Amino acid sequence: MLEDLGYRMTPSRRLLARLLGSKAGSFSAEAISEELPTVGRATVYRTLKLLVDAGVLCKTALPDGAPRYSFDDARHHHHVICADCGKVEEFRKPVVERLLREMAKEVRGAVVGHRVELYITCAKCLSER
Repeated sequence: MLEDLGYRMTPSRRLLARLLGSKAGSFSAEAISEELPTVGRATVYRTLKLLVDAGVLCKTALPDGAPRYSFDDARHHHHVICADCGKVEEFRKPVVERLLREMAKEVRGAVVGHRVELYITCAKCLSER
C-alpha cells in the first residue's frame, strides 16, 4: 500500500510491515519499536502515521493519552478501550449513529466528523483483580 501511495519500501519499512502483518488486536508504537531494535523510532512513528492516514490503521488513545493502533476494517466504527491493559475493540451501533445525527441538527455549523471511544475495564482485567 505504501508503494501504491508513492512511498519507498525501505528495508526498515519492510521489517515493520512484516511485523504488523503478524499483529492481532491493538499495539503501541513503543512496543513495535522494542520488537524492531534495528528500526529507528522515528521510522516507526512516521510509518504508523502514514498507515493511519491511508486508512490501514486506526489510532486511538488510552485515558492517559498514550496512543494505540489497530487495523481498520474500512467500515465506520467506534472503539471500546480497556483503561487497564489497553485492549481496543470496535463496535457499531445504529442507535449511536442516530443519536449523533440528531445532535448534529442542534449544532451551529457543520459536523465534519466524530469519534466515540468508551473506556472500560475489560472482563480479563476484572477477573485478574
